[in-house]
Amino acid sequence: MDAFLRGVKRKSTAPSVPDPSPYLQDDDESTDVKLAILASLHPGLGQDVLLDSLLAHDGSVEATSASLADTQFTPPLLHKPSQAVVGTQTSLRGFATSNSTTKLGTTPTKKPKTLSRKGTTLRLYDPEDVAEHTPCSIIHNFLPVDMANDLLREMLEESKTFEKITFKIFDNVVASPHTSTFYVETEAEQSTQKNEYYYNGSSLTDVRRITPQLLRVKPLVREAVNKEIQHRIKTKYPDGQKLKYQSPDPWQPNAAFVNCYNGPQEHVGYHSDHLTYLGPRAVIGSLSLGVAREFRVRKVLPRDSDNNLTDDPDAEGQISIHLPHNSLLVMHSEMQELWKHSIAPAQAIDPHPIAGSRRINVTYRDYKAIFHPKYTPKCKCGIPTVLKVVQKRKENWGRYFWMCHRGNTPQGESCSFFKWADFDDDGNPVWDVARYRKGGRPIESNDTNAMT
Repeated sequence: MDAFLRGVKRKSTAPSVPDPSPYLQDDDESTDVKLAILASLHPGLGQDVLLDSLLAHDGSVEATSASLADTQFTPPLLHKPSQAVVGTQTSLRGFATSNSTTKLGTTPTKKPKTLSRKGTTLRLYDPEDVAEHTPCSIIHNFLPVDMANDLLREMLEESKTFEKITFKIFDNVVASPHTSTFYVETEAEQSTQKNEYYYNGSSLTDVRRITPQLLRVKPLVREAVNKEIQHRIKTKYPDGQKLKYQSPDPWQPNAAFVNCYNGPQEHVGYHSDHLTYLGPRAVIGSLSLGVAREFRVRKVLPRDSDNNLTDDPDAEGQISIHLPHNSLLVMHSEMQELWKHSIAPAQAIDPHPIAGSRRINVTYRDYKAIFHPKYTPKCKCGIPTVLKVVQKRKENWGRYFWMCHRGNTPQGESCSFFKWADFDDDGNPVWDVARYRKGGRPIESNDTNAMT
């Protein structure tokens, strides 16, 4: 359900706040916007084809679209040719370089070594390779076979009524290239999500009660994700300590976004998930069921200065992680701030015996009470703001900020709200910590000191 594109640039009207537009306007974002427009105009073409054509036409959407309209392409195959069947690869551990994690809030001064290269895709299958070279870890054959298949069947039935999300980029209303919906556990949470939470500047209409199989699987996901978090802290992070802004509390999933990719061309472009209700350094547990697809990641590289306008989002290439049926991918605390991820369109897929050409993706998330919309800043239009992080500029790189997202709704108008966000080392908003009792439980709603 997270938006996979960013909004247009906004300028702050408050004299004490810096102009936010340099942090929102960058080559990577605008490339994704252009690709989304092209995908809506040419839904039968893969993202790779669209990107190649866009680069060949110097980034002009109009010229690219005209060229694509005059070109005939071979439609994607449901079955792979025999010579292209996905197999396994030799582990990269014999060629591995040391993994490093950049500290958020500090300017990266030395470019870390990587096995991926500009213009290429490094494909990883081995779990140890995935953990070494990406901000993720993966567990294959995660659930017992019967449990995985029961959940898959349940979600396939549910997905018949999933919907596409519509949002606005520039003057274009675009629909997401896959369907999805949102699940919570109780009727009270269902009402709260519909009436108090906002996504891309508007409220959700399709919020569902968690299904029996989703509820059955949740404790297994919680246990596995917490185990992976602790293993990564001990083996990958400096001095075996959690990252700055990472929560020290156990990961407690209390919501699930479920996506359905029906066929090889349904995908989602490069994006970072919204941190608004998860807080900084969020961890997400992503369960894949049905047909196997490629999960691609790439680093976000900050730009040196205003004069350096040649930033290339493909400067270090991309890494593809193979997601087979019944695999649990853990996106760790460095993912959303320092990397982008996508589900790539496929030219050919191997049908699954139960799901056919469909992939179900269940993303379990830990919504934190301290980030409830009644506590986070509201802009002048009255809509709760979204939490973002400076990714593309070395100036203020890694710094968080709140901004309005109303301009991303089909009928919404842009708002200029901008406010820097500050957190303690455990990722708690500094203006909220004093208002929470021990254990993270929010204060009573009638407290006159509470933010409105």
